[in-house]
Amino acid sequence: MLRFWSSTVLLLLCLQRVCASGSSRCETLEGKCDFVCDCSDCSDEQNCGYSGKSFECDFEDEGVCGWKIESVGEKYKWQRVQSGDELPESGPTSDYTTGTATGWFMSVSAVGAESLQSSVLISPEIKGSSPTCRLRLRYFLWDSGLTGLGPVPLWASIIHQDSSEAVVWRPETSSTRSWREATIFLGRISSPFRIHLHSARSAGQNGDVAIDQLEFLDCALPSGPAGSSCPAGMVSCGGGGGGCVEQRQVCDGTDDCGDGSDEAPCDGYNRCDFEEDLCDWDLRSLSKLRWIRTNQENISRTDPWKGPGRDHSNNTASGYFLYVTVPDGDLTMDWAAFQSPRLQPTNSSHPCKMVMYTHQFGPRSGGLTVLVADQLIYPVWERGGALGDLWVKAEVEIVSNHTFQILIMAAIRDLDYGGIAVDSIVLSPECRRSSENTTLEKFPNPPKNPCIDDPEKMCDFQADCDAAEDEAKCGDFSYPGGSSGWTDTSIGSQGWLLDKSSTTGAEFLYVAEAAGQQLTEAQIRTPLLGPTGPACNLSFDFALTGSLDHIGEISVRVIDSLLGVRPKLWDFSGKTGAGGEEETWQHVDVPIGVRKHRFQLAFEARAVSVQPFPWIKVRNVHFTSCHADYIPSLPTGVSCIFEDGLCAWYQDNSDNFDWSVVTGMDHSIGVGTSLVVDMWSPSLRGAFGRLLSFPQQPTPTESCLTFYYKLYGPNAGALNVKLTDGLGYEILLWTRSGAHGNEWHEAHCPVPQQNSNFQLMFEAVRSGFDGQVAIDDVAFLDGPCAMPRKCSFEGQKCGYSSYGAINWLHRNGHTTTTNGPRTDHTLGTELGYYMMVNTDADILPPGSAAVLISPVQQGTTRPECVGFWYHMTGGNPAFFTVYVKPQKGERVPIFSENLNEGDDWRHVNSNISVGLVPWQLEFEVVGSGSRGSHVAVDDITVSAHPCGDQGSKCSLENGMCSWINIQDREREKLDWELTSPEKEKHYPVPPEDHTLGTEKGQRGRQQHWS
Repeated sequence: MLRFWSSTVLLLLCLQRVCASGSSRCETLEGKCDFVCDCSDCSDEQNCGYSGKSFECDFEDEGVCGWKIESVGEKYKWQRVQSGDELPESGPTSDYTTGTATGWFMSVSAVGAESLQSSVLISPEIKGSSPTCRLRLRYFLWDSGLTGLGPVPLWASIIHQDSSEAVVWRPETSSTRSWREATIFLGRISSPFRIHLHSARSAGQNGDVAIDQLEFLDCALPSGPAGSSCPAGMVSCGGGGGGCVEQRQVCDGTDDCGDGSDEAPCDGYNRCDFEEDLCDWDLRSLSKLRWIRTNQENISRTDPWKGPGRDHSNNTASGYFLYVTVPDGDLTMDWAAFQSPRLQPTNSSHPCKMVMYTHQFGPRSGGLTVLVADQLIYPVWERGGALGDLWVKAEVEIVSNHTFQILIMAAIRDLDYGGIAVDSIVLSPECRRSSENTTLEKFPNPPKNPCIDDPEKMCDFQADCDAAEDEAKCGDFSYPGGSSGWTDTSIGSQGWLLDKSSTTGAEFLYVAEAAGQQLTEAQIRTPLLGPTGPACNLSFDFALTGSLDHIGEISVRVIDSLLGVRPKLWDFSGKTGAGGEEETWQHVDVPIGVRKHRFQLAFEARAVSVQPFPWIKVRNVHFTSCHADYIPSLPTGVSCIFEDGLCAWYQDNSDNFDWSVVTGMDHSIGVGTSLVVDMWSPSLRGAFGRLLSFPQQPTPTESCLTFYYKLYGPNAGALNVKLTDGLGYEILLWTRSGAHGNEWHEAHCPVPQQNSNFQLMFEAVRSGFDGQVAIDDVAFLDGPCAMPRKCSFEGQKCGYSSYGAINWLHRNGHTTTTNGPRTDHTLGTELGYYMMVNTDADILPPGSAAVLISPVQQGTTRPECVGFWYHMTGGNPAFFTVYVKPQKGERVPIFSENLNEGDDWRHVNSNISVGLVPWQLEFEVVGSGSRGSHVAVDDITVSAHPCGDQGSKCSLENGMCSWINIQDREREKLDWELTSPEKEKHYPVPPEDHTLGTEKGQRGRQQHWS
């Protein structure tokens, strides 16, 4: 009993000591801002440039996670703002985190100065970071004022404890009005540091440089319970911290443990960080382009675009590395090499293993190759192109039966900026020095000259060379060497490999273990492709199979040569087969569409667990109909009901969001498909989404675009129809905005005669974050439009024309200088349009007439309801009469008025019945000699049912009768809209209406403007 009591006391004392230790670290500065939650509520990680367990900062809190602002003068500075009314013509239309105008972000102020003005956003002090530490953020760069973004509108650096600075991030300075994602690779920093986010401009608008949604990822050093053992394949770190690292991380030139214990002792390893000298590496080369040993301070202290910004070994600007870029003079040779000393032969049981870290940044980086020179010279490893603003780990195993040397060769392009650097080379003990001389039996043949001089014609989806050599290695598996066009650009612990059967020739790409440090997705890219046309399509088969329930993720992405990394085009998560089935393939087609700039396609994937056999695979990659000038001939052309794709329409890849194909709410059959933009979607970002038609041939006469549309919700925004002419100018043809109810409306949009090729466009414009826009049953018809069921005169006149002493005018409150309503009826704003006649005696003499005439409407055997809104002011404004004019016979008056109705829009409706005879409406105004008077009409409707006694009773089954929403935000903040339980998928409504007592019945509901 005494032994049990003693053991219990001992255990309690131990627990008390552990808890006291944790509590002590929580309460001291030692545990502050180190990416480890020492306090139970993670309060030690608050205001560290991030806050809490998520290590994120979205700037929604006024404290901005501890970031401070430092500016040179008051002309230019970072500030915490919202979009909305603060940034009406510049900056983002919403923040990134919430996707709304009420969300907060950091942006710069407007500036107009003769010299460059700068401002810095400074993080609190952070204790240190792991080799895998990275900061993911969303940034915004837009030149709204067309003044130029300048050379350095945005970049990031780290400030070490000794005040030395190192550049760590430099985004492309291209302009686009959308949020973009970037990752800053901070890497291992062994002492306290701060992050600086810089912006410098001499001219620019408010908000055009902005950042939001910072996320620190994988920044903590390895740790674990003290005394616990490491899993199989892992090695324990020293210092008693309990952390574990992989065996391959031992003696690899990086402090993965955080205390250096994984890098010492490393007996027999030959390590070179170039801090003192070249070690035994030889920079002599047959090429005139040479590698040099240097550091960032020697390259440039002031220009952030020059050099890698820092070395790998120390993560500082003073650390040394080897570097090659375009020299100050002309680039006479595009390759440079350096080599190891001679090394003894190796075998497959004990290969020579080399670890190195490469920095391949900017368009000048053409790639890096490791070659072995024994009796021949041959490549054993390569990494193509630019990988970003970071140091990437590489591992190379060399087996040679002869004395050999390692050659490291860079390809450099004569472009704007960038270069290639190498640092922290580690040779394993198996790489032993040799005193023997070697003689090459023969030099390798020089690379074959390209079959075409213009690089822009390589991989442009049109064969310009014999046997299509210029298209053979562009990533399409249809070509014998097509698969070799894919280049692994992974920087993490997983990468892509190509498997090709020597017997069947079957080949596929798969994800495997890689040498990189970062915990990022595996990525493989094509060469630069395109430009492409509207029908361009990528097809492939993929498989995610294995014994786990969830294998991983795979996606397709575009990297635009001008706009950078674009949003994912397609993704898949989970597995493609049941159980442990093998070879369960799925086929997918991914529309690429029009790409105006050269671009790369990338497969990105991450497996939950990397196995010896491939679990994530891709095969049969093909591009179809991709040449920029290829326009397919489709049976229906622009006319489309969207039941089987987009017909001759495609998504605009330069806008902010896409239209979605949605099943279950179409116009024709109710259960089919339509095209929809859900403004309430939390994933939606930006201001507009565009659907473009294939280029259309010139039209000898006026045409008509008809369609059905929905604008539903308190913030549905606007729906525009535009035309882009042969010179690239956009012309607004039709527009609607505001609350239109949860119902389909018919639209008739006249398209003027075109003498050159043109495109049509549907554009959804976001004004809020709670609404829905939809289109369906599009038809493009020769000849002028028939009279539409409703004409609001927004953007066009619906085919109405005028004759008489003077013309009716298409006006709004902005264009009306003297007489005329200040607001229209449709929108209730100065922006809304209507038709009007100035009836002042000096303009329309007494007894003179002006007539507005509608397009011809085909008659029916049933009575129809004509409705319109009119506005008459002035002492005795005019004699206003509305007629129905059959094609044969006399016109019949249906309404007349000659009194001053005050500054209000008035509603009129009347039944008409003319049989099967075509007819027109005529709105006639006869001058009365008054002064300062006018007559205006708006929102003319023709309903395919009688008006009924709508003044006293309205069931809402056929519309809102003469009831209207007041479009005046100063007077009210709510709108009434028509809906029914059958149609409603988003808002709560009663289970049935009163009129019919069913879910099909319509009723009004209120919605709030935000």
